[in-house]
Amino acid sequence: MTAETAKPGANSPSGVTAVRVTWVGHSTVRIDMDDASLLTDPLLRTRITHLRRLAELPPDAGTDLDAVLISHAHYDHLDVPSLRTLGKPMPMVVPWGVGRFLTRRGFQKVVELQVGDTTTVKGVDVRAVFAEHSTMRAATIAGTPALGYVISGTQRVYFAGDTDLFPEMAHLARDLDLALVPIAGWGKSTGPGHLGPEEAAQALAILKPRVAVPIHWGTYAPMTARRPSAAGARPAPVEEFRRHAAELAPDVDVQTLEVGGSILLEPARP
Repeated sequence: MTAETAKPGANSPSGVTAVRVTWVGHSTVRIDMDDASLLTDPLLRTRITHLRRLAELPPDAGTDLDAVLISHAHYDHLDVPSLRTLGKPMPMVVPWGVGRFLTRRGFQKVVELQVGDTTTVKGVDVRAVFAEHSTMRAATIAGTPALGYVISGTQRVYFAGDTDLFPEMAHLARDLDLALVPIAGWGKSTGPGHLGPEEAAQALAILKPRVAVPIHWGTYAPMTARRPSAAGARPAPVEEFRRHAAELAPDVDVQTLEVGGSILLEPARP
């Protein structure tokens, strides 16, 4: 496994096609697995409500995609202007109850999932799993569930969305190759239904993936923030996460990416 700048479709140094994962920022992650290219929770704007983006948007984040995965209906995960930049014909996988919200806005290919449901994108299975997170947003889609996704092809990737720890987390998937775990937010603290740096490390101890990439940190900050370093749920959340992970989940390879950075994840050795 190597870390590098994003170049969708490249092979690993061993010559074997590997899963490429690119952190676009916040909870937006591009996953190129086998023949499928997926993008999670697209947030592709320099400003959203009271937040400003601190890192430049990778130029190719939304190109040549096969589907978008939406974890829940909060504004920083279901951003309609960002989705419009991808085109209304773009296939979208969403929690049950969110489909009508999107189709009424002109999006043409929307698949709704409940916990335990699976859909397939170009030979890659996408299974909806539980997330412990409140989804209050607006009256039109209040009460829709929050989801995570387990993406399975030649390898298995867990995208947590937004979640707190929950007992069933230990049974989400066996033999995880990669866990994409949120570790912070955009303010000074995370509220209920979120993982902070220590809780995210506890999640790794439960999930037992080969590799983990921290997401949902350091990308957006309030417009009133005086310094870019104000982004993130706590000072230096990624360093705190790495410290806890080394203690609680020492067998997990934690890979920290810059926004726009990628890893090539090769299959586990027998």
